[in-house]
Parts: sequence; C-alpha cells; structure tokens
Amino acid sequence: MAKSYDVVVIGAGPAGYVAAIRCAQLGLRTACVDEWVNKKGKPALGGTCLNVGCIPSKDLLQASENYYRLQHQFGAYGIQADKVSIDISTMIAHKDRVVNDLTSGIATLFKANKITAIHGHGRLLDGKRVEISDPGSNKPKETIEGQSIIIASGSDAIDIGEAPTDGDRIVNSTGALEFLEVPKRLAVIGAGTIGLELGSVWRRLGSEVVLLEALDTFLPAVDQQIAKEAMRQFTRQGLDIQLGTRVVSASVKQKRVSIRHRGKNGEQELKVDRLIVAVGRRPNTGNLFSPESGLLLDERGFINVNEACRTNLPDVYAIGDVVRGPMLAHKGSEEGVAVAEVIAGGTGHVNYEAVPWVIYTAPEIAWVGKTEQALKEAGEPYKAGAFPFAANGRARAMEEAVGMVKIVAHEATDRVLGVHIIGPFASELIAEAVLAIEYCASAEDLARTIHAHPTLSEALHEAALAVDKRALHKVN
Repeated sequence: MAKSYDVVVIGAGPAGYVAAIRCAQLGLRTACVDEWVNKKGKPALGGTCLNVGCIPSKDLLQASENYYRLQHQFGAYGIQADKVSIDISTMIAHKDRVVNDLTSGIATLFKANKITAIHGHGRLLDGKRVEISDPGSNKPKETIEGQSIIIASGSDAIDIGEAPTDGDRIVNSTGALEFLEVPKRLAVIGAGTIGLELGSVWRRLGSEVVLLEALDTFLPAVDQQIAKEAMRQFTRQGLDIQLGTRVVSASVKQKRVSIRHRGKNGEQELKVDRLIVAVGRRPNTGNLFSPESGLLLDERGFINVNEACRTNLPDVYAIGDVVRGPMLAHKGSEEGVAVAEVIAGGTGHVNYEAVPWVIYTAPEIAWVGKTEQALKEAGEPYKAGAFPFAANGRARAMEEAVGMVKIVAHEATDRVLGVHIIGPFASELIAEAVLAIEYCASAEDLARTIHAHPTLSEALHEAALAVDKRALHKVN
C-alpha cells in the first residue's frame, strides 16, 4: 500500500521547500520530492535558486565587484594596491562553499520539522498520487499519496536553436557560473536581468563583453527613466549593449564561437571566446503529470491556477515559476506560505502589487509597483518625484553617488503607486517602498517619516518630498 501524507510537495526550490516547512509547522505530515543533483552528483535541496541561480550568481557578483572597486575606486580613499590579481578557481570554490552551506541548511530544517525528503522525479498521477522515479531514468521506484498536493517544479533556462549550448563554449546561465578562466571576449544573448548580471561579473573581471538583445527597448519592464540611466552607467562600465539585434546562428570552430547576428547594420559576424545564452526561462512541466491526471496548462505552458493557486484538480495546488506571475524566488516562497495556510484550514494571501524586483548589477536596480509609462498608458493621473544619489552624503562617502530614487503617486489621493531605484544597495532600500505599498501609504507618509542621517535611505525620503516639489537637498 502506498505511503500517505497530509501534503506532498513536488519540488524543493524556494517555493517548494518553504511550502513544505510551513505545512509542517502547521502540523501537517509532509513529504517533499525533489530530483536535484549537485555538481558532485549528490542530492541537494534548494532548486535552481540556491544551486545555480540567485545565490551563486550573487556570490560571483560580490566577488567581481570587490575586485573592481579595489582596482578602480579605492584609490579615492588613498588605498593603493599594486599588482592586484584574482584566482578564479578560489572564487568558484567560495561560491560552491556558500551554496553547499545553504542547501545543507535546508536539509537540517527539513529534519528539524520532521519533513520526509524523497530524492527522485515526482510525477502527478490521478487520485492525488505521486509517482517517484530515479532522476533521468524514468524508472518508477515508488508511489505515494497526499491528501493535498503542491506542485513547485520551477523553471528551466530557455534554449534556442540558433545557439545550441554545448556546456563548454556556448553555455546557459548555469554554465556561466563555472568558468575557470576569464574569457578575453564574451558575448551574451539577452540583455535582461540574467544577461546583465552575468555580463557584469565577467566584465569587471576583465572580459570584453557584448550583449545582443533582440528587443529595441532596453529593460522594457523597468521605469524608462531608470532604464535610461542604467544604460548610461553600463555603457560607461564598458558593456556593449546592442539593441534590436537577433542572433542568426552560432557555432564553435577551433575553440572560438562564431556568431552571425542581424541588426540595424544588416547581418554581421562576431567572434568570441565564450557565449552565454540568457533569453529567459520557461516553466518546468516536462514529464510532470500523466494525461490521466487531467491537470490543465495554459497557452504558455504554465499550470493553470486561480488567484489562490488552486489548479483545476481538487486539493492540487501549484506555486512559483511553474504558474503565472513573475519568476521570482520570493514570490514563490510567499505563494508556498499562503497555500500551506489554506490547506491547514486558514487563509492565505499574496499581494502581487507589492512584489519587489531587483537586478543585482552595480549600480543595483530595484522597483515595486507601477512604472510611469504604465500609468500614462492607463490614463491614471499621477505625480512623480526623484532624488539623485549624487546629492546624498552617504552615497558620496561610499564613492557610489550614481543613480536616483523615483516615486510615483496618485495625483489626487497621494497614494504611492510605484517606487523605482537605481543606485547603491537598491535591493535593500526597496523594502521600505514595498512596505509603503503594502500599507497603502501616501508620499506624504514617507515625507513625514524621519530617516537617519547620513544614510542612503534619505534619498527615498527626499524623493517623497520631491513628489510635491519640496525636496530639501536639491533644486526643485
């Protein structure tokens, strides 16, 4: 007879493992099925985010930023360092150590919360049964049952036929975290979040980096005033961002990648040492469910869910990258908590209007809520205020006085509709803005809130004042 649990979670990324922990906290007997194998061939929890995504990429971004600042910025403080060098193998080893510590930490949390971790590929069958097979073999080894099922199978990097990855010279975002030497010339297909972050890592370490972006608009989801400033800063850093450029083909010849691309100047050839394909991600639904289960997908391949993350099947939920909404780890985690609380008989809620976004370049880009262009298109009356970090004392002391904070608020009610930041520690500063939107705060509320001096957060305070043209430390 199949083992039975109150909840079976398929996937142990940020959505799945958080859902499993919250279910266990609420007294539900929980199992979590996950097939991830780390670079040593051992099972590892944490999914893409902890193993080859959010965490390792931020580790390399921090390492490369430290290296760059030591070479180019610390001299302003009188700090001189001759013959600065970097050991890429040590950098990669540090990244691997951080990843191992965090994935091991999840295993410890599972044990402490009495969650049954099952290594294998989970496949939803009819009757709320989950078939578990050895990863990569499709040979079933057992079937378990759940009173409720949570699908959190995540997403995969999108491959394109024009540039097939080979795991060596042409790689996806995973492969870009494993280079053991700095490429002399590097091309990236895609100038979105992943492309910019990975391109920034290797540019700061010495690569000549070209980003080939098919869209004509740079960062279209970002407030365009912020995107324009980002383009200016990245260009100054040496990133060659070519918009309106489509890759026709890419092939490897004598350890060099030959790329044919078509843009404003017609078809051209580019030769580089490495090529990163970073054109986005797609929901991981391959061999995820049997036809007999009756699970429905939408037209884009995502699992079809309602506002409460319920699928078309009774007591079967789906969360994270495999459903609609932004593919962000924290969004998936919040959905996991909400679904766990619903299963336990409570209420769960995720405010999708208050989900923060971050691009971890230098300067960082972060935003929450609506952009100015979206408000214009909707015909919604608004007012906006911005404050530059060039006028912020802490940013100047840090030698990071670039970018700005921008706030858009409703013209009549003054309610904060969106906050957009490019500058130092934008990823941390955005938390106050998220709270403001969650609590339906007005720009006046932020303007009347005392911010410590000198801090970067004063730029948010000044931007709130600037909404009504009364900033104190800039000309209105």
